[in-house]
Amino acid sequence: ITLFYRACAPRCYQVTKNHLRSHATQEHPLKQMAASVMENNPLSLALALEGTDPLSKFARQEQELNNPLSQMASEFTLKSKRSNAIEPEDNTLNWSTRRLGILNRFTTNEKLSLSTSFLCTSNLEGGGENFKAQTVVADKVKYRLEQLDHFDDGSMRHMMDLTQQEYIQRFDQLKQELVQSWHSDQRVKALKIAIQCAKMLSDTSVLQFYPSQYVLITDILDVFGKLVYERLRAKAAGVPGASAVALQREREAARDTCQNWFYKIASIRELLPRLYLEMAIFKCYEFLTSSQQETEQLLFRLTSQLRGIADPLVSSYVRCYLVRVGVPVTSSKQYIRDNFNDFFIMYPQIFRLVARYNLHPEIITASAYLQLYAPSLDFMLQCLMHKSEVYAEEMLSECKQLKNNGAVLLSILNSSKGEFIASHAHEFLELINNCDTPGISKSQLLRPLGSCVSSCAPLQEQRVPFLNAAFQTINTLTDPNEYINCVETWTPFVAQYFTVIIPQYAPKKVNVDVDLIIQLLQIHEVNRLLGELNSRMCLGKAYEKHYGQLQSILTRIMQNYRSIELLLIQPHFLPYLDLFHKESVRVEVCKSILSYYRQNSEGQTCDAVVTNALMYLGKILNDSVNALTVEDERRQISQLINGFINKVHFGRDLEQQLSFYVEARGTFGNLDAVYITLVHAVCKLTMRTSNRQLSKSLGFIKACIAYCFITIPSITAVQQKMDLYLLCGQLALRHLCLGQGKIFNLALKFTDLFILAADACFEAALQLVNELPTVAMDFEGKPRCLERYLVAYLCNMLATLIVVPDSPEQGVLYFLRLLLDIVGRRSFKVNSTAPTIIYLHALDMLYVQSLEQFPYHIDGVVSNDALYGHDPKFLVEVNNLCGQVVDAILLQLKSLGAAQQLRTQAQLSMELFMRIVRYADLDKEPLCQLAVKLWLLANKSQAELDTETIPQTLCSVEHFYKLVKDASPSRAQTIAKLLLRMRDS
Repeated sequence: ITLFYRACAPRCYQVTKNHLRSHATQEHPLKQMAASVMENNPLSLALALEGTDPLSKFARQEQELNNPLSQMASEFTLKSKRSNAIEPEDNTLNWSTRRLGILNRFTTNEKLSLSTSFLCTSNLEGGGENFKAQTVVADKVKYRLEQLDHFDDGSMRHMMDLTQQEYIQRFDQLKQELVQSWHSDQRVKALKIAIQCAKMLSDTSVLQFYPSQYVLITDILDVFGKLVYERLRAKAAGVPGASAVALQREREAARDTCQNWFYKIASIRELLPRLYLEMAIFKCYEFLTSSQQETEQLLFRLTSQLRGIADPLVSSYVRCYLVRVGVPVTSSKQYIRDNFNDFFIMYPQIFRLVARYNLHPEIITASAYLQLYAPSLDFMLQCLMHKSEVYAEEMLSECKQLKNNGAVLLSILNSSKGEFIASHAHEFLELINNCDTPGISKSQLLRPLGSCVSSCAPLQEQRVPFLNAAFQTINTLTDPNEYINCVETWTPFVAQYFTVIIPQYAPKKVNVDVDLIIQLLQIHEVNRLLGELNSRMCLGKAYEKHYGQLQSILTRIMQNYRSIELLLIQPHFLPYLDLFHKESVRVEVCKSILSYYRQNSEGQTCDAVVTNALMYLGKILNDSVNALTVEDERRQISQLINGFINKVHFGRDLEQQLSFYVEARGTFGNLDAVYITLVHAVCKLTMRTSNRQLSKSLGFIKACIAYCFITIPSITAVQQKMDLYLLCGQLALRHLCLGQGKIFNLALKFTDLFILAADACFEAALQLVNELPTVAMDFEGKPRCLERYLVAYLCNMLATLIVVPDSPEQGVLYFLRLLLDIVGRRSFKVNSTAPTIIYLHALDMLYVQSLEQFPYHIDGVVSNDALYGHDPKFLVEVNNLCGQVVDAILLQLKSLGAAQQLRTQAQLSMELFMRIVRYADLDKEPLCQLAVKLWLLANKSQAELDTETIPQTLCSVEHFYKLVKDASPSRAQTIAKLLLRMRDS
């Protein structure tokens, strides 16, 4: 609240935009440029020659292998083959995005075993690490034969009782061993590692860990396949700058090497590792095939071979790996469809195993066993139905014909696009209702269906019957855990597509059919959902185990609801909050609601139901605050409550607005920040009464000021209390006249009341000065000195006290005397300038009091200039106070000199000197001598001052002389004498 108003001069800011010229570039301008230094290599001559020297040839291969820059420079692209390769356009078909989720989902506490001949306890065993790269063909062949003899089955090591973490670490070591063996030219050893890893995929002794085991082993197979492919590609690329004949020869050599790799793999005796290894290097077929049709025939052949794997779990993951390697090389999906045909033939065998595990649940439960198929089936289905409506329809038809189709139906729901599920929503719901698959509950199927329709809903006319049918099934679930999980998934669908806008909360410029709204309100789905949750979760106190889901449901409703105000007025909303009996959870829920209201509510509200709901939420937060609550928690809760307090607005009904603030004061008694907001809000409310009728305005202003005066003492922070007291005192003075020239004649008793209220506020503010701490902690926890604040505050107080008339009961300039007394009794820091600055401003205030007419007034307030009429007795009192203040300043200057604070002493001396020149009667010799002494004191420490301080002060006195020269010649003559003495010094 400001006492005086000024007109701001308008200013036009013209913004000019300087557009920079743009140009195309091949490199990012912020990219660091790296220079590569080429070292002299004795083999550079051999690289320049095509030569037939075998030593040079092997040396060249070794260098290309060890130099990654050479490998990158020699990349060769077979354009005719790769033009037909189909790379996934997005991450939908990218297996790597699923890898981490599978490893986190399928874990075990059982002990694992691992059989390999490559993880020896000593790095010297096997002799592979002591191998030195051979450069003669005969030596290399001899060494590889020795390798084959060494890595026979007799050297197999069996590692038992491994934990899951140790098991993963062993596979990481195998991967590193494979890469190191490859780069050290031990490719037979790398092949043997890959074969042994592939053999482990037939081990299903720890069923619940098999999907993670599959991920770990196929990572190694992928690395092996990439190493083989990159070597063949580098070999086919040839030497940069080579002739066409040389390039053709290199390509033929790469083709022969590729055939050798497939011959080696075909010689593996066991079916499973042979299939996995062939699929791992499947991409290398591009060096052997000449058309897309040949690639597809290879995929069909592998599909047929997979029929020889008896275990359905192992078979499903082998088929998944085939799809993984087939998707990047062909756009055809027929081989995937054939794999599903074979899988459906094997499908009944799965449930024979399920029946067996039902008899032995200690091994694995039926539900857990069927979940093991989910990663492979989900990926294969997603690859098959990606951008293919026909295959999606076929799989849905196949699912309808299957017995115990729950596992396939679950994968279809997890893998299909939302649009497809939305268009067949009723069919899926019917399948779920008819599903009776062992190990697959209806809640497992309803959850992905609800998630899909939440992102892509059915047609408008189908939504209501679909929702009713869905919740008819959901309500049949007797297990509270299954029920709450289903409702949590379906909540966004209900909140987003079944919300009705009441006309009171409807956006502007929207035509609302009131009859339609009344009909829809009768079946308001969100309110009904909250009511059903209240009744179901209260049974057996089920809510105690599902606080997280209940909170998630509320969060999803708020995120998808069209109007937060509309949610607050629902009959079942507040009873829903009663489900949160645990105080910490209850507080977090209330925080989230108020936070969402503050961020998403549009405009202000005056609805009584909304206001009561907000007050209820705020009261829960306020009651949670106690002596142990940390300051950050208090601040957060206060901001939330203040957020909705500022949005409650009753328009012109100021009495109701004040009643709301009174109720809020009684509700939020534990939070200082809320009280401060309420006081400011009531002060703003007081300023809005200027256009009301006089009789009503005076009574309402009386109530507002009384509200503030009663509320402020409840605040514990001294600094905020001082600010609010000063503000309320200024407000009381301001409203003595509300644009009515005859206020004193109409209501003199109200004028007396406001004067008394202002006096009480100012006196209370001054009495708090000695309670103000010297140091306060800021938001970062750092100490902050409050002396600067105190100086600014008391200067503001002095400026206000100029227009405050004296009370006959308290004597002349009572508030100024009180202020000076409090400043004299307050303990400041050693050698502080704060009291001196306050005394200097007190001199300014006393000078104004001595004027016949004050420079500013408040309309309707009779200030001391009119009250005393420049009475000589009053001026004597003013002069006496001036003498006391000057004496206090001189004592401060003396103490600063004793402390060798010469610069500060000189600056304050100059300030007092200028006030004596402007305010005092220099005809009196003591005052003139005092001015000269102060000038000499400042000049004595001239070296400590800025170089311009003394000349500028002298210029200021000369300017003041010119101002008073014509108006008061005698005073001008005295100042002229002072100037002469100043120049002489």
